[in-house]
Amino acid sequence: MEAFPALSIQSGRQVMPHKRLDILAGKGFVILNLAGEEIHPAEWASVAYHDWKSGGDTNFAVLASAVGDEDPHGFWEHGKPDKDGVWTPAVKQSPSLRRWVEDAGTRFGRVRIIKLQPSPSYDEVISTYLHLDDNNRLNRDGEGWVVRAWLNLTDDPDSFMIVREDRDDPATESRIPLPKGAQFVVDTERLWHAVYHPGPRPRYAVITSFESGPQLQRWIERNQS
Repeated sequence: MEAFPALSIQSGRQVMPHKRLDILAGKGFVILNLAGEEIHPAEWASVAYHDWKSGGDTNFAVLASAVGDEDPHGFWEHGKPDKDGVWTPAVKQSPSLRRWVEDAGTRFGRVRIIKLQPSPSYDEVISTYLHLDDNNRLNRDGEGWVVRAWLNLTDDPDSFMIVREDRDDPATESRIPLPKGAQFVVDTERLWHAVYHPGPRPRYAVITSFESGPQLQRWIERNQS
């Protein structure tokens, strides 16, 4: 079920809070079943990657952007919230990944494949790469809160995503395992997060911005045991 907070007042006007999902209210993340569809490695190995750093030594292939080009910059630079993404030509090489995004049935924003090189150490990930995302800039009052979903493409059994409520408090830390096909949703504007990936090869995963709402709730429920 969705949560609908009460109205608030800002600068003399009523503000309708963003719609959020109850399932994310507790921990701020939810782990889903492993993806059932086998995805050929060519779908992520044959696309062009751009040098763009976020949460480690990373490169990104842009499958959907604000205006349909392979620009990894934020949607707000085009005057848009992180919604209503436009597929880029690169997605033609990744039809299964496009189906995965569209299967959620909700508005999506940026869609990227991340290529993450092995991490130097867990301690360096904590000290250097933990971050919050900026998902909801320009998000209109009363619309669905933007969260992020992942599909892990490579099998990385020794790797995990670190999520923390408090950046500096390890007691608030949870770890999301990253086997092949791992699927999970995180409120990344609430939770500090980064991936510890010991390697030895690069890790690949799809990252998508999704709008919270009934469609996303149903997709999560379909993908839970």
